[in-house]
Amino acid sequence: MDPYIVPAHTRIGHVHLKVADLDRSLAFYRDLLGFEVTMMYGSQAAFISAGGYHHHIGLNTWHSKGASPAPQSGVGLYHTAIVYPARKDLAVICERILKAAYPLTGASDHGVSEALYLDDPDGNGVELYWDRPQAEWPYVDGSLNMYTKALDLADLLKERD
Repeated sequence: MDPYIVPAHTRIGHVHLKVADLDRSLAFYRDLLGFEVTMMYGSQAAFISAGGYHHHIGLNTWHSKGASPAPQSGVGLYHTAIVYPARKDLAVICERILKAAYPLTGASDHGVSEALYLDDPDGNGVELYWDRPQAEWPYVDGSLNMYTKALDLADLLKERD
């Protein structure tokens, strides 16, 4: 088979998650993170977005209503990553999460990005991050050199002003 490289402007359109309780998931994604509901599919599914797109995230209970979270050690989605346009936007959502006393599971500087990690109510991992400009990415001998260091939340929060 001939080698194939996906086109450079290809992007991930949306993620669709099975959830146990739709209202509980909406409280997280809509009320805490600020996504807007674009459509409800009865009481079984919701489609949510940022900026009016038809949906970035689908939430449904079609096969999972009342179900337990997937086992952490099994196969499946590790996390959904949500990219914010600027560091200030990440600072604003960080402050919101901290004020709500919603638990973070991590906060990292990866060189190319800064990220906050948390779990949604069903145990699905969520990464909230912003990308540094590509010109600032760390390279060693011409190769990208991503890393994981602790993110200074106090320094991040200074951006929100």
